[in-house]
Amino acid sequence: MRILLIEDELKTLQSLRQGMEEHGWTVNTATDGLTGIRLALHGDYDVIVSDITMPGLTGLELCEKLRSEQNSTPILLLTALSHTDDKVAGLDAGADDYLAKPFELKELLARTKALSRRNNNAFKTDNILKFNDLVQDLDAKTVCRDGQEILLTPREFALLEFFLRNPGKVLSKSEIAEKVWDMNFDTGTNVIEVYVNYLRNKIDKGFNTKLIQTQFGQGYILK
Repeated sequence: MRILLIEDELKTLQSLRQGMEEHGWTVNTATDGLTGIRLALHGDYDVIVSDITMPGLTGLELCEKLRSEQNSTPILLLTALSHTDDKVAGLDAGADDYLAKPFELKELLARTKALSRRNNNAFKTDNILKFNDLVQDLDAKTVCRDGQEILLTPREFALLEFFLRNPGKVLSKSEIAEKVWDMNFDTGTNVIEVYVNYLRNKIDKGFNTKLIQTQFGQGYILK
């Protein structure tokens, strides 16, 4: 399960992230609302867990922005405020659930899992990944950038999907091999470099902004 955790209190952030990762969840984090909204809009998450009082953008404003962008990812709001009016404000802003501090980790995990199940059982009308001006339609098997259709091979299509599901994250060659090729990475082959270059030539060539970038000695990143 992929979680976006937005919390400006570092000790709380680290504690919650550790608890989630111990349950096998993949957790991306942000310490302010503006970073949180950017990750939420460009990433693919099962649940967003966000504090309400944050610098840059409040949790309520984050909810409103995501819903205005037709983003239906379930949102669990965390807050020290527990009055009924505050809970109603959060739900009116588009949140799916509300948890008042202090709370026990097991309750947070249970509520997060419940939201994820609800989301996975919901009927989805599309399956579209977006980043910048790049759009990938997983159902129609199409890719467009700035309105221009781009033809990809099945392997290139799968590689692009992996990048789009992990924006802003450095992806190692071994991780790409495992997730896209379902194989252990052989250091004696350059198959990853070859396919990344194939993909770059199709989605970046001719555009001013280069989306797939090399992190030397680490891997590749979509940013």
